[in-house]
Amino acid sequence: MKDTILRTLRYTRPYRAQLVIGFASAILYVLFTLLGPVLIGRAIDCAIGPGRVDYAGVLYYLAWIAACALAAAAFQWLMNVCVRRVSACAANDMRQAAFEKLNRVPLSYIDSHPHGDIISRMTNDAEWVSEGLLQGLTQLLPGIATILGTLAVMLLLNPLIALVVVVITPVSIWFAGFIARRSAKYFRRQSAAQGRLSAFVNEMVSGQDVVTAFGYERRCYEQFDAVSDELFRSGWKSTFYSSMTNPGTRFVNAAVYAAVAAFGAVAAIAGGITVGQLSSFLSYANQYTKPFNEVSGVLTQMQTAVASAERLFQLMDQPAEAPDAPDALSPAVCCGQVQVQDVSFSYTPGTRLIEHFDLDVCPGQRIAIVGPTGCGKTTVINLLMRFYDVDAGRILVDGNPVLALKRDALRGMYGMVLQDTWLKNATVRENIAYGKPDAADEEIRAAARAAYAHSFIKRLPQGYDTVIAPGGGNLSAGQKQLLCIARIMLCQPEMLILDEATSSIDTRTEMLVQQAFEKLMQGRTSFVVAHRLSTIQTADRILVMDAGRIVEQGTHTQLLEKGGFYAKLYNSQFAPA
Repeated sequence: MKDTILRTLRYTRPYRAQLVIGFASAILYVLFTLLGPVLIGRAIDCAIGPGRVDYAGVLYYLAWIAACALAAAAFQWLMNVCVRRVSACAANDMRQAAFEKLNRVPLSYIDSHPHGDIISRMTNDAEWVSEGLLQGLTQLLPGIATILGTLAVMLLLNPLIALVVVVITPVSIWFAGFIARRSAKYFRRQSAAQGRLSAFVNEMVSGQDVVTAFGYERRCYEQFDAVSDELFRSGWKSTFYSSMTNPGTRFVNAAVYAAVAAFGAVAAIAGGITVGQLSSFLSYANQYTKPFNEVSGVLTQMQTAVASAERLFQLMDQPAEAPDAPDALSPAVCCGQVQVQDVSFSYTPGTRLIEHFDLDVCPGQRIAIVGPTGCGKTTVINLLMRFYDVDAGRILVDGNPVLALKRDALRGMYGMVLQDTWLKNATVRENIAYGKPDAADEEIRAAARAAYAHSFIKRLPQGYDTVIAPGGGNLSAGQKQLLCIARIMLCQPEMLILDEATSSIDTRTEMLVQQAFEKLMQGRTSFVVAHRLSTIQTADRILVMDAGRIVEQGTHTQLLEKGGFYAKLYNSQFAPA
């Protein structure tokens, strides 16, 4: 916890000026607050007895009390403004650092972690850190000044009574620390459970149509109830333990106040202090113990913030993708020659997937990859794009090993259309121009026409300025796929990867899009992953994969004549019922 707090506070360093102003405001706020009891005590001493009241003195001190109260309020406001800005900016910097790391972690991290949990870290946890910093600093800055200031004044007024306060106070500190240590683990469990709940809700909402179609609502609710109950139990325990802190510290502080009152009364009777000084001393004793009560009161938020910061730091501490070599190449021209030499790869160590894979593709060739589900087709694409690095062997583009190329340069050589479409919450125009933000309007429209998307775009409420809902909720699956195809048509990449690129399009439109792809693929090296074998009959070479290996390769006609694995796949799709 200590390391997490110190690491979190490092994010406040860029805002030292605001912190200094906030700390200075806190000191001034405390100083003016500390003047109040002294002035009140002197005003009391102006009323010695019946008929012996110095009204002018009382009014004088009352005026000073009012001025001090106004000054204290002004500096408290300034302190809160500065601290709120520091806490918000520091939490924003942490969120940005986490998101920046999220863009640099290997794709394997994204694939192996629930997306809802990652979202929860970026949103809920960052917000809890901001709130915890705010509460912690607003209590910490004036709290330290109040403790030191009141202690100094009490020592000046009466060292013996001040010693009573100092001796009893550590009991309050020990009690708060004891409870904090006991409740910390429950706050961690609470943050983790909240992440799991966010992941579950994200999963269910995104697949609500499937949930409904299979009548899974009841089981879905039961699973939600189990995760929600886990969050409730950890939250209840953390709140229960932390809620004991404030009453406990208040009890100890009440004992401090009673001890001060008792010793002060004896001292007043003995003539050691005046009644006004005793009143001031009691006020200072109350102010001295107040910061301990306030800190214990916000302990829940502070511990939640620490647990949330730990989750953010876990994301930040994930190893990033290995950086490009200092001498990595960024070729200006790509011819489109691809070689895969004795490549082996598996997502999980010990689980075989691709072994001793070889492939030699000449510039401009059209390569189709077919095979049963799980044979490694999409994995080959991941390796070509270097989303994952090979375990053994190597892949070369134009004779250069991909490890010797800059990732951005390598991925910029390919244009990719996947079966799973992705569109951002922006206009149709911005989505088509995603890979070429500076494209002219006429270029965007030409790309849409080439992808046969222009006609449906014109029918949208605002045409190309229509904002696509999150997840593309206001478009059909086929329309979303056409926009993704238009995105590639605009970029005109040197090489193409089409992974079931027309799977959601109706047959008539698919024929038209295939014609557009025929033009786009002319002279470009292309990799086409397909389940519908009718779409790849014109490929220069068809790779038939099974269990991570190429079991057959050749043209459509050659493979049919061979009567092997491909022929069985083809006949299973086109044989009469």
